[in-house]
Amino acid sequence: MDVIITQRNSATWIQLNRPERRNAFDPDMAATIVKAIDGATASRAVVITGSGGSFCAGGALTSLAKPTEPDMRQMYEGSLRLFDAIRRCPRPVIAAVNGAAAGGGNELIVACDLAVAAKSATFGQTGPKVGSAPVTGATNVMGIQIGEKRAKELSMLCRRYSAEQALHMGLVNSVVDDDDLDSTVNEWVEELSQLSARYLEITKVSSNLWWNAARDSFSTGLGMLIQAVGSPDMIEGASAFLEKRKPSFPAPE
Repeated sequence: MDVIITQRNSATWIQLNRPERRNAFDPDMAATIVKAIDGATASRAVVITGSGGSFCAGGALTSLAKPTEPDMRQMYEGSLRLFDAIRRCPRPVIAAVNGAAAGGGNELIVACDLAVAAKSATFGQTGPKVGSAPVTGATNVMGIQIGEKRAKELSMLCRRYSAEQALHMGLVNSVVDDDDLDSTVNEWVEELSQLSARYLEITKVSSNLWWNAARDSFSTGLGMLIQAVGSPDMIEGASAFLEKRKPSFPAPE
């Protein structure tokens, strides 16, 4: 199963389950996650986590070396529907970051309301390194969360950051020992369960101000990515990623 959905006390846990590709999601997998989030309104909270020691590597890149516009449009729009579902969900959505969060996986954390990370977790964007750009959260909303300069650092330099660094930046709320991740998230869920679901929903809807303001930027960015499908930079970035080598991008014109 690409996605494992379980009920733990008063929360719906959604576990991404493609460890062989570090839980990167394809359009079908993203649609399954969206359906699970939309169906979790009876829960007090939703928790998203990964399997096999990874959190999420974002969108699956296996098709990028030979991209087609319909396939890429489906992947990009599937990612945006997933992030929108998190923001649209009336319940708090918690990222339980159990390992590497890269690219769209890092943007997944940006979309979540709260994030608790294991000490072994790592964070970072990958866009310009793999022939893409992180336009659905990292180039816009993440600047509100951690500051514009820091967000540009993550989005442009494609570095990796430890869980403690992510906490210092404000990308996550808490860092705990790996063995304590699930129990800590359960404690947060229990704390949320003691509060008014109605007024938590109002709080969440109100907090979506900056996400909603950036929504046009998402669509514009995705449009530019679709226009760049098949470009030399996209092909080189994806090929280098799949071949596990350093990319050699063309010089700017």
